[in-house]
Amino acid sequence: MKWKNPSLLLFGIGISNIGAWVYLIALNLIILNMTKSPLAVSILYILLPLATLVTNFWSGTVIDRFNKRNLMIILDLIRAILIFTLPFVDSLFLIYVAVFMINIASSIFEPTSMVYMTKLIPKTSRQKFNAMRNFIHSCGFIIGPSVAGFLFIVGSPYLAIFANSFALALSAIVILLLPNVEIKNEDIIIQRINITLILNDWKNIINFSRKNIYVTLVYVLFSMITVFMTALDSLEAAFATEVLALSESNYGFLVSIAGVGIIGGSLVNALFANKLNLNILIGLGAIFTPIGYIIFAFSPNFIWASIGFFTLTFFLSFTNIGFLTFYQNNVPVDIMGRFSSILRIFEAGLILLFTITIGLFAEIFELRGVYIIGSFSFLVLGIIIHFIVTVKSKRHYYERVLD
Repeated sequence: MKWKNPSLLLFGIGISNIGAWVYLIALNLIILNMTKSPLAVSILYILLPLATLVTNFWSGTVIDRFNKRNLMIILDLIRAILIFTLPFVDSLFLIYVAVFMINIASSIFEPTSMVYMTKLIPKTSRQKFNAMRNFIHSCGFIIGPSVAGFLFIVGSPYLAIFANSFALALSAIVILLLPNVEIKNEDIIIQRINITLILNDWKNIINFSRKNIYVTLVYVLFSMITVFMTALDSLEAAFATEVLALSESNYGFLVSIAGVGIIGGSLVNALFANKLNLNILIGLGAIFTPIGYIIFAFSPNFIWASIGFFTLTFFLSFTNIGFLTFYQNNVPVDIMGRFSSILRIFEAGLILLFTITIGLFAEIFELRGVYIIGSFSFLVLGIIIHFIVTVKSKRHYYERVLD
């Protein structure tokens, strides 16, 4: 495979991802400075799953019937414009409205880019590409906060916001340089989007899920990994600072170690992409990611907390890459947008439910105890996933396609 276009795509993803981290950190500080309220900041994190719930019941219908490259460019430009306006808005309510709209655009962009990547990258190269994509994301995990910190020193959080707007505009330009993956004589006829069409799409996805129960089951179980991680991560900062008594700088270093873990796992996968079976990747990650959380839950000090963080992120990259490739290989590309968008509605709902529940338990009961119970519950899920993906009769779903 020629890597010119995939490299351009990775470059665009990298720019956008670094900018997203800069934007997130800067916006947190802006809201905190405006309100002096941690609750006001936490609302930002609720807006993303809410945007998913509002958007995903119809967005898949649009994604599968629209030119993917053009839609990605439009969404990048919409986000760039909305983010550019944030420093000029004084009303907290209007900031929330703008952020909600940005999150809507982001929730549409992710499945759109997934479909585009699946069409652009040959089946034989997807596992390696996904490993490199995961590596780019993990670099953003480290580089993004560093860039944000530098921009805060030389300017202000508002400068960081402008920088992210520029990054998204640059990402749109990069995507413009990529090829159009829609074949003219196979283009889907643009249909008027209405409630009847959306309901028919839901019926089609439900029918596909019934006929492909195993694929749907693996997708749902992987979504549960995201649900557990989001819920546990919502307690992460409080656990590190209150239970382990870590300083803010030590906690920041702990987050950097997590980034190193993701980079390490992604590099291993990129180097050995043609030797690692997808079901082994998913199974290992499903077991050792919660083990990392358990190590962190029982850690008495910074060293053990670092080991836990590195373990969970290192093996999380295995699961992410394995599942992403499994998904691309087993879900038809012409329904991929609808399939992922519809199932993510349930994921977003569970994220809200689990995060609020574990937050309430942390208020009522001892924080370490809640974190330990949550981590072991996550391990039970991991064991179930490992068993399901390593069943011999299902190996054909995970077959590697080599050059």
